[in-house]
Amino acid sequence: MLQSKLFTKTQKEDPREEESTNAKLLIRAGYVDKTMAGVYTFLPLGWKVIKKIEEIIRREMVALGGEEISMPTLQPKKNWETTGRYDAYDTLFKFQSFFTKTDYVLGPTHEEIVSPLVGKFVSSYKDLPVRIFQIQNKFRDEKRSKSGLLRGREFLMKDLYSFDADPKELEKYYEKVKKSYAKIFRAVGIGRQTYLTYASGGTFSKYSHEFQTLTNAGEDAIYVCDKCRLAVNREIIEDVHGACPECGNKNLREEKAIEVGNIFPLKTRFSSAFGLKFAGANGVENEIFMGCYGIGLNRLMGTIVEVSHDERGIIWPEAVAPFKFHIVELKKGKGRALYEKLIKSGAEVLYDDRDATAGEKFADADLIGIPWRLVVSDKTKDKVEVRKRSESKSKLISYGSLGQLL
Repeated sequence: MLQSKLFTKTQKEDPREEESTNAKLLIRAGYVDKTMAGVYTFLPLGWKVIKKIEEIIRREMVALGGEEISMPTLQPKKNWETTGRYDAYDTLFKFQSFFTKTDYVLGPTHEEIVSPLVGKFVSSYKDLPVRIFQIQNKFRDEKRSKSGLLRGREFLMKDLYSFDADPKELEKYYEKVKKSYAKIFRAVGIGRQTYLTYASGGTFSKYSHEFQTLTNAGEDAIYVCDKCRLAVNREIIEDVHGACPECGNKNLREEKAIEVGNIFPLKTRFSSAFGLKFAGANGVENEIFMGCYGIGLNRLMGTIVEVSHDERGIIWPEAVAPFKFHIVELKKGKGRALYEKLIKSGAEVLYDDRDATAGEKFADADLIGIPWRLVVSDKTKDKVEVRKRSESKSKLISYGSLGQLL
């Protein structure tokens, strides 16, 4: 892509109203635009990052046996009354049709839709298990939206729902999802900083699990067990008597973290509400056991930036970067041959062909954060100056040697 053709521009100054690093850098670098508090437009570069994250997640969901669907954002009030959450869910957007006077909610989650949906198709043990996922907009009436992409009122969420014949099958699948989530966070470049964390199960079970990424920008406090590489959320640290639930280690260290994913054993909480039952092999009716597994894409993107940046800008992990290479041309037209060579090889390339100073181009390259910067100028002659965004040193290599970077 030619950088001169991007309709967006970088900004030199931090936006005044933003406090979080992720919002400052993503807005300045031209990845997102703030529409209002907690609501952002994804610009061309930002949308490319979101789509990379989405594909990594989708690949794992399919590997888990998930079938992808898309459920409605607009949901009927009656479904939420059925589960008793219409008045209990404190961030629920509620409104009434001007014409029909019908009451609706904007979906913050989809248990109230997916449960009766599955009930239409499952009647026998032969119909189970079922695994359904979607990647879709969600809406929550957050009282405070000051953390950029980490806490939004509108955001993209991946929901996976599982439906099993008994608690043992639910538990087996739950353990598979744990491993799959760990793979996702490794793939997007934050696996080393992310911990499986024990959390409250609420009304569903004794415990649920979160995936928490260590960063000073985090709003959560967790207690890390280095022996097990697990953590405990502050809200249940007293319940576990200040010890690791796995090994009993009491020498836990407190850290700040961002929740990037969660998994809940819903059991029969929603299947019971909607009368989801199936006939077993013996003809006896049984309730279906459910699990839900979520990852917020906006939040994950913001977390990656919080974890991976320096004083000059973003440092994207290669798997989610909008492009792999950023050609910085310091003499007009000198980068064209390199750009065409890389494009022909199938590489993703942003080519800075703008009429700007070298200082402006280097500053923008660091701010945008693409993994590999390739500088071409009279000084480089028949070679290319290569620098990895995460490193300080550059080196000159021949055009023929570029293949080792692909």
